[in-house]
Amino acid sequence: MNGLQSWPEPIVRVQSLAERGGKFIPPRYVKPLCDRPSKLNFEGSDGDNNNIPIIDMQNLNSKNPTLREETLALISRACREWGFFQVINHGVSTEIMARTREAWRAFFRLPVEMKQQYSNSPTTYEGYGSRLGVEKGAKLDWSDYFFLHLLPTSLRDQNKWPHFATSCRETIGQYGDEVTKLCEILMKIFSVNLGLKEDALEEAFGGEEVGACLRVNYYPKCPQPDLALGLSPHSDPGGMTILLPDHDVPGLQVRRGDGWITVKPAPNAFIVNIGDQIQVISNANYKSVEHRVIVNSEKERVSLAFFYNPKGDIVIKPSDELVGEDRPPLYPNMTFNEYRVYIRTRGPCGKSQVESLKLPICPS
Repeated sequence: MNGLQSWPEPIVRVQSLAERGGKFIPPRYVKPLCDRPSKLNFEGSDGDNNNIPIIDMQNLNSKNPTLREETLALISRACREWGFFQVINHGVSTEIMARTREAWRAFFRLPVEMKQQYSNSPTTYEGYGSRLGVEKGAKLDWSDYFFLHLLPTSLRDQNKWPHFATSCRETIGQYGDEVTKLCEILMKIFSVNLGLKEDALEEAFGGEEVGACLRVNYYPKCPQPDLALGLSPHSDPGGMTILLPDHDVPGLQVRRGDGWITVKPAPNAFIVNIGDQIQVISNANYKSVEHRVIVNSEKERVSLAFFYNPKGDIVIKPSDELVGEDRPPLYPNMTFNEYRVYIRTRGPCGKSQVESLKLPICPS
């Protein structure tokens, strides 16, 4: 897609670095002083009792119309004010969630030689990776990952899916199908809450040709967690992300004002966040929010990020219904493929990518 055939430097597996048991991390993983997580950041700069909203989706099926409307309003407020929320009673099998997480834990426990069979490249990122972005000499994150295309199904290349156990592929496929259904429900809710037709966002994403991919993040133990990050600050470039966190080891931090809140996952919950493409289509009524991942000196972490994205070659622009004389379009027309190349070249860069796209506003 983007012509980037190889990484700019030899790939080093962070898991291998961690397993050597050294007391210090290599300089390439030491973040600049301004980007390091402080002890205050570890606990959440707004206090221990703060958390992103938790929403019970079961209430959407309530026979009580007031309860349903209250739940829709909670989701709307979370999208506008937080860009993040957790959902419980979301309809995805908890058994599938557990099996999928354990399948990936098993993958990362494999000998490095077996995992290397799946090594990825910047061309599609699909496979086993250890860096995001191709900027030579960049400061790196303390994590490895595995990236897979799920939708459209024509992009599913099972040769690139882990095959150390037949059940692993089946589990991944089942998990993807169930989370896709959750995304379809949320897209309808987002559309209605924006005052659009129920299927407006889904159509803007390409209808039956929407894209979806899975990135499984592995964060090894880190001997100097105060100097490193598992994933640098960024907003998600796609449409929406459904994250299955590691409930035993908190790590996700969400920007809130000038500080960071450490998300406390609810049992069997998914963490949902708005991506840059929905920010563009909603003309910034909904905003993607900067987030990052801290690491731990005592425990490893595994999380699964499911990205629900527009079709790659479809033009993404602010919805006509959300544009007017008093609300001009804030973003230019751009395909998701074009935006993705822009992102992959630089790697995680806070909110600077999507903000740099904003059109100048002419005074009336």
